Amino acid sequence: MTPPRVALVTGATEGIGRAVAFSLGRAGWSVGVCARTADRLERLLLELRAAGITADGLPADVGNEAQVKALTAHVCGALGSIDTLVNNAGVLIAKKFSELSVDDWDATMRTNVRSLFLVTRDVLPGMRAAGRGDIVNVASLAGRNGFVGGTAYVASKHAVLGFSKALMLEERKNNIRIIAVCPGSVATAMLENQPLLSATPEKILRPEDVADTILAALRLPGRALVSELDIRPTNP
Repeated sequence: MTPPRVALVTGATEGIGRAVAFSLGRAGWSVGVCARTADRLERLLLELRAAGITADGLPADVGNEAQVKALTAHVCGALGSIDTLVNNAGVLIAKKFSELSVDDWDATMRTNVRSLFLVTRDVLPGMRAAGRGDIVNVASLAGRNGFVGGTAYVASKHAVLGFSKALMLEERKNNIRIIAVCPGSVATAMLENQPLLSATPEKILRPEDVADTILAALRLPGRALVSELDIRPTNP
């Protein structure tokens, strides 16, 4: 009997990460989750388990090397070797460049880029040993197009795309698929209270739209790789 697949989803307590955790869990994955806030993570775990999903996780700042190592070790010990990683954790600090502080810049790069390196580095050896794996990096259409107030965020998402392209070329020979997903505007807490951004909540994407797209890419035969996916609102 084939053992269940095991996914790790970062930034999982809200928005796209939460939707992905439920989508993969309902599709048969055991799901490891993390977020910075312990009580929110515990609520998520209770909700996942109430839905019949096998889930575990730890509170973690995925920009912190020691916490990432503790997280991946815990998930592997509780659920088994991780064969699917969804690097979703991200922040958006929308400020004009003249107002952007060094702390704003560093916080953006720590969560959006440094975490990508740290979590992927810890998970890849197990995938290589197993001879297969999937890594989904949640980028953004901002990784292709700038917007006013987005210098830090846009730079970070360009980095996610570059990281994904290079790693895909390295790891495809190991049967490890690297998938960069680039959503447009999604109705999440990230867009709330952002005076420099405008979107019509009723017309933009929902987190479930992105989660369904990720699941569809993961369900492709192992010989097929969609390396980049753009997801846009149909009629924003």
